[in-house]
Amino acid sequence: MFKEDTLKNEVILITGGGSGLGLSMAQKFAELGADIAICGRTEKKLEKATEELKKHGTEVRYYPCDVRDYEAVGEMIKGIIKDFGKMTGLVNNAAGNFLSASEDLSPGGFKAIVDIVLHGSFNCTHHFGNYLIKQKEKGNILNIVTTYAEDAGSAFVLPSACSKAGVLAMTRSLAYEWGTYGIRVNAIAPGPFPTEGAWTRLFPTKKFEKKYLEKIPAGRYGEHEELGNLAAFLMSDMAPYITGETVTIDGGEKLSGGQFNFIDSVMSRGKLKMAFKMLKMKG
Repeated sequence: MFKEDTLKNEVILITGGGSGLGLSMAQKFAELGADIAICGRTEKKLEKATEELKKHGTEVRYYPCDVRDYEAVGEMIKGIIKDFGKMTGLVNNAAGNFLSASEDLSPGGFKAIVDIVLHGSFNCTHHFGNYLIKQKEKGNILNIVTTYAEDAGSAFVLPSACSKAGVLAMTRSLAYEWGTYGIRVNAIAPGPFPTEGAWTRLFPTKKFEKKYLEKIPAGRYGEHEELGNLAAFLMSDMAPYITGETVTIDGGEKLSGGQFNFIDSVMSRGKLKMAFKMLKMKG
């Protein structure tokens, strides 16, 4: 599908690139010739991911950074530009999520997700966008949102739903505003793609997982390679006229309504709230 040099001469930062979908996208970008920067809060995880990514033969560096910290993000972007000589692409992938009845949310729990997802995406986008505008360079920004960021929303993940909706609004706003600078801003809305971390937090039992699978018309979960291919296409010169777009990749799952609305049919509300509290204690 792609030529080996599809992303050659690109320098792409993937936030939350040390594991999960972030690492999978970084793998695809490196495979197609891009130099890679990844960031996250856990240095050990970043070190391991960097070694994996280096097998593709491109330059790879990691940067321990909390995307919630605007000043720290600015220093990271400066470091990437110094180390690589430039930065051409950004993937806002860092996120957080957990299940909770909305009436049981604490202000701190709500704020934690908003800070990572919405503020973190703004922090990285603002610094990178200003760099491109100042240097009069074109660039690409790709935001990872969710299928419930638009239209339906979703029960039991209110902080994530609000945050991702904000990121989606930012995507479209900046695609228009920054189009004049040659900056493309797009989003991907992934459905269920199993990852080690998020999967255990959002699907505590086999019953939950089975019920969820039943609502996907394709009858299966997504494969990381599929998401990587889509991200690579949107970050490449093959999509120069695509901006302000959100591409859903979910096997048709979005058509059934809010992503986690089905949970209400698994067990009583009281039992659900007990299950959510147990999940919170675990992790």
